[in-house]
Amino acid sequence: MRMDEVDREILLSFWKVHILHHAGEEPIHGQWIITELRRHGYEISPGTLYPLLGRLLQRGWLDCKSDKRSGKRARKDYRLTAKGKKILKLIREHVKELYDEVVAETENKKKMNQPM
Repeated sequence: MRMDEVDREILLSFWKVHILHHAGEEPIHGQWIITELRRHGYEISPGTLYPLLGRLLQRGWLDCKSDKRSGKRARKDYRLTAKGKKILKLIREHVKELYDEVVAETENKKKMNQPM
């Protein structure tokens, strides 16, 4: 199954986690995010990304800075806020729990059922 066949709502959640993670490491900008997500096999257009970033800004999870002297099309750098750090910490806990249940347990069961 290809990623474009996966329901968009699930992909939006993955994209948000990627964005929050990377914005917590260093300032990021739109084109970099698109390139990074494509590196992971996600196809996202600017028309999808920028409204998504807007929602993360509205929730207070990201902050945005740009050079006002460069006009409306100036590159915007996004950073994780203190609130965003708390959200990312919570997400990481849930992802680990989900990984342990969905991936690790399944792999352990497969190993136990393999003939020796």
